[in-house]
Parts: sequence; structure tokens; C-alpha cells
Amino acid sequence: MKVIVSPQYRDRKDQIFHFIENFSNEGDLLGNGDRNTIKLFDLNGERINIKSFKVPNMVNKIAYRFFRKSKAERSFNYAQILGEKGIGTPTPIAYAEETTATQFLKSYYVSQQLKADLTFREINLEREGHEAILRAFTRFTFHLHEQEVEFLDHSPGNTLIKLNGGNYEFFLVDLNRMNFGKLNFTQRMMNFSRLTPNENMIRIMANEYASLIEKSENEVFEKMWFFTNQFQEKFRRKKALKKKFGL
Repeated sequence: MKVIVSPQYRDRKDQIFHFIENFSNEGDLLGNGDRNTIKLFDLNGERINIKSFKVPNMVNKIAYRFFRKSKAERSFNYAQILGEKGIGTPTPIAYAEETTATQFLKSYYVSQQLKADLTFREINLEREGHEAILRAFTRFTFHLHEQEVEFLDHSPGNTLIKLNGGNYEFFLVDLNRMNFGKLNFTQRMMNFSRLTPNENMIRIMANEYASLIEKSENEVFEKMWFFTNQFQEKFRRKKALKKKFGL
């Protein structure tokens, strides 16, 4: 098994390797493990998070073995890039890959376990102070865009939020799909499409984002709302197809 560890954790490589080797039998399960499995471990008093990615299909077993970087390696590399850009994400610790001579099998991403107060999913405009959180989240997303980060999985559960008495901090998780480079206006607006179908939330985000760029609030809202509806329609069609074919 290939194991790559961040320099500050190399003195604990053997223990990290033990956790990965014994992932099936040790650790505390986090979530339901529907797609990928996440477990928590104690590393010399520090709580860490190990994500085991599911074994890919046959095509990707070949692709990840010879042509593409694994999800674990991308997560590890992207976390380092985010850190260099001053963008919050749980500290990357290590990644590991299981392969054969011809196929890719499993991969693991290891990071610090971050205790957050909520995610975007829990933002509720009926609760006191949540509009301020939403506006701060919008400014955080603008900061991502200005730092030339396109977080392709910018969805409700993938930003952890620490409230800190109004000094909000945001941390990205589920990092394996990102692009880096200058974003045009359309790309920026598309990046909001997965977050919520709630029109009031979109209007608030459009109002906040428009205050940061040279675009009118109406133009920002219309673009955000268009791409949100486009995404929701694709999601509904996909869900209907799965139901139709019993998937």
C-alpha cells in the first residue's frame, strides 16, 4: 500500500498506517456510509478523520491506476493548495492507495476532524442571525472565486461553519473535485447552483455578491436563479429515472 504523509505527521506514520490497515474493524463511524465510509480515530490525543472511498468501477480501476490521480490524492493535494491560499479546510494529514499491477482498488484520505457549529444545510432564514451567516458565506464564496478556486462540489453539506460569536469561519470538505484558474461571471454564478432552491436565499446571496462585483443585483440574481433551476431540473430528472428503473 502506498501511504503519503504530511511532513508534520511523519513521526506518526506507523500509527496512521495501522488505522488504515485496520479501517474495517476499528474507528468510530461518522454518518451512514452510503457512498464512501468515514471513520474517526484518536491519534495521540488528536481526533482525526479517515475517508475510505468506495472501490471504483472497472473502467475507473484502470483509469485511476494509470491515467488519473485518485480521489484521495486529489483531496490531499487540493487541501494543501487551499491552505496556501488561506482558505479554510481541515488540515490534510495523509492519503493511501491500494493497487495491483493492473488495477486501482481503494484509497483513503486522512485529515483533522473539525468540530463545526453547522453547515450551509442548516442555515434557516427564520432563525435569528442566519441571514448574516448566509451573507458571510456569500463573501466566503466570492473570496474563493477571487483566489481562482472553483469548488465543483459547492453543495449544502460541504462547507463547515464555525460561528465564533459572529466572526464566522468557513471550511471546505469533500475536496476531490476542483478547478483552479480565473473564473468568469458565468462560472461564478454556476458555482451557486447546487446550494439551495430557496428563492429568498438566492436573492440574499445575489444582493451580497452584487455588492462585491461590477454587476447589478438583478443581473446577479437572474444568473444565479437560472443556473439553480437548471440544476434542480437535472436533479429531478435523474431522480425520476432512478425510481423508474429501480436504481
